[in-house]
Amino acid sequence: MAVRLNQRAFDHAKNLIKQKRVVLDVMDDWSEHQPSAAQENTFIEQHGFGEYQKWYLGLDDEQDEDNKGRYKFPYGDFDKVHRCGVIAAEVRAAQRKYDDIEVAAAHLHGMLDELM
Repeated sequence: MAVRLNQRAFDHAKNLIKQKRVVLDVMDDWSEHQPSAAQENTFIEQHGFGEYQKWYLGLDDEQDEDNKGRYKFPYGDFDKVHRCGVIAAEVRAAQRKYDDIEVAAAHLHGMLDELM
């Protein structure tokens, strides 16, 4: 699996944080705040994969662009950046040794902590 940083999503997340479109929650909240498969499908139907990908810090180059499996490390709910999602992405990227994604998530984490 060739997973790399999705620069477009990283830039989108930074812009949302600058606009204060955030939820300053705790890591354990992600299981409740993460979009469901049905919410993901609805978002894709309404906005397409081009917008969908902005919410995932990782891209799997071995998957087709019109496949949900291509997009890894979600960080928000299709409206706001969730601190819990950023932390979950940071931890999972570190576990899987995706250094570029881990560094990007850590940067977002720091931006969110500055707002607290």
